[in-house]
Amino acid sequence: MTVLSTIKTDTNNIKSRHSKFLSTLTTGISIAAIGALSMSAPTLASAKTVQPSTASYNFTVEDKYNGSATRTLSKSGNVWKYNVNARVAGVASAAQNSAFTIVGNNVTPTQASTTYKLLGIGRTHKLDFNPSTNQVVSTYKGKSTTMNMAQQAFDDLSLEVQIRQDLLNGKFSGNYYMAKKNKIESTPFKKSGNTQITVPAGTFDTVRVDRIHDGDSRSTSFWLAPSLDYLPVKVSQINDGKKMDLELTKVN
Repeated sequence: MTVLSTIKTDTNNIKSRHSKFLSTLTTGISIAAIGALSMSAPTLASAKTVQPSTASYNFTVEDKYNGSATRTLSKSGNVWKYNVNARVAGVASAAQNSAFTIVGNNVTPTQASTTYKLLGIGRTHKLDFNPSTNQVVSTYKGKSTTMNMAQQAFDDLSLEVQIRQDLLNGKFSGNYYMAKKNKIESTPFKKSGNTQITVPAGTFDTVRVDRIHDGDSRSTSFWLAPSLDYLPVKVSQINDGKKMDLELTKVN
């Protein structure tokens, strides 16, 4: 990240302390990379479908930073939009947007973007999906990379909706793919049982889903409520010893 020379030293110090925080912020608010299916024919039209909603969350990072997030899933015709905004006052903010369609059980993304800022300095990552060519174009720092999709790849938010669709229709596989800045990455998950949890929005029966990481320094767990179309009611993440918790406060 390039900064003005007059604040370079201070900003570099901040980056050293908070680089993991930005990753945690965008991952936690979106349930990063929980979705994708192989490119198969659409499932039957009778498949269950998630419903539009607006949900609010609070989260803490290392018991030191407190923030809030709002997630809005809307539909116009067969065009779905998912918008997420998160903010930690005086430190950082993140905004994510995704557009996609749902046919049967299958979610097909068309466009997505993620913008984050740290002390007013930030970056934007954009994804443009082309289902007809099975390709996705990733644009970051002015550079565009075209990637071939051997399997359907998703952005963060459409991935969340896909796994919710899978759970609604009994099709959760644990084998998913995510479009990153310069590659398409296999991102496995597993179901780890059912549990009842209490968050500020109330008490919910949930299905716990864990992301399988390569190393032991990271863990990511999601508690998804069947009564809310498997909307996440809690997210807990540890990244190199830094802990983040996200909890639902209100849903419409």
